[in-house]
Amino acid sequence: MDVPLWLALIVVGWLGVKLVRPPWWLIAVLLLGGFLLADSVLAPVIDTAVK
Repeated sequence: MDVPLWLALIVVGWLGVKLVRPPWWLIAVLLLGGFLLADSVLAPVIDTAVK
């Protein structure tokens, strides 16, 4: 079964918000932080650590 990555991320994110109930400001900070890290000088280091 092939599931697109974007669909899996949406499902995991939705379940996380429903089950853990983090504050919305924390969700915004994590999303913004991830977006900013992806465009920083640390991106190649993170990429090799994830792979």
